Amino acid sequence: MSTETLEQAIASTRSVLAAVSREQLGDQTPCASWKVSDLIKHIVGGQHFFTAALAGEPPSGDETDYSAGDFVAAFDSASERCVEAFRGDGVMERIITLPFGKMPGSAFAGIAATDTFTHGWDLAKATGQGTDLAPELAAQLLTSAKVSISPAFRSEDGAVFGPEQPAPAGACEADQLAAFLGRKV
Repeated sequence: MSTETLEQAIASTRSVLAAVSREQLGDQTPCASWKVSDLIKHIVGGQHFFTAALAGEPPSGDETDYSAGDFVAAFDSASERCVEAFRGDGVMERIITLPFGKMPGSAFAGIAATDTFTHGWDLAKATGQGTDLAPELAAQLLTSAKVSISPAFRSEDGAVFGPEQPAPAGACEADQLAAFLGRKV
């Protein structure tokens, strides 16, 4: 497996990040109790988490507020290191130990791509940008999510994923993915 899907998710989310203004940092997002600044912290921090996990390091608990500085540059730097880590020899075949279980690196790459892309959707929705992001990628991620996310991963409190939400008729692929993952579209 290559890093192509992850790289596409990163490119999509980067385009959304680049259009966020400082005036929007306090706005609410589709993620319960997160403001835009919190979501940016999670998006950039997620890239660091993925990289650390591939190196066998525990989550750092990093509290850096990436929204306080150049968050696009921070995302670029972190995502570049993340992609390089996934490109490492044997990473896709190696079993990765995560706080929520063990899985092959290829499956973890899918989680990283879905997380990165979906939080890009959250950010687009929160900041009034279009949500019809990377239609082919969104369709691919939706197909994978429908196979890998069982009801056991869903709860009303949204511990991992909230209950699947209805997507309006004719919703774009990214909106359908967001609804499947528990977002109100």
